[in-house]
Amino acid sequence: MQMFGRDVSDMNIHEINKLFRQYDESHKWPVCNQFNATDRAIGRLRRNVLPHVGPTGGIEYAYMLDEEISQIVNSII
Repeated sequence: MQMFGRDVSDMNIHEINKLFRQYDESHKWPVCNQFNATDRAIGRLRRNVLPHVGPTGGIEYAYMLDEEISQIVNSII
């Protein structure tokens, strides 16, 4: 699976978080630098999901993170 032009299939959680932070767009509408949507999504996954599924990475984690960011951004529209 490609995210931001990179294959995330074999990446671990730390590498995926770094990639998403690199391409964070929290400065754009509708967030407009009110907070960092990527960091908020990473925190939610760490608290609510990862303790129940254990260490994961690759496609599954990248998909969960992308979905969580979308939910955060869409909730403020």
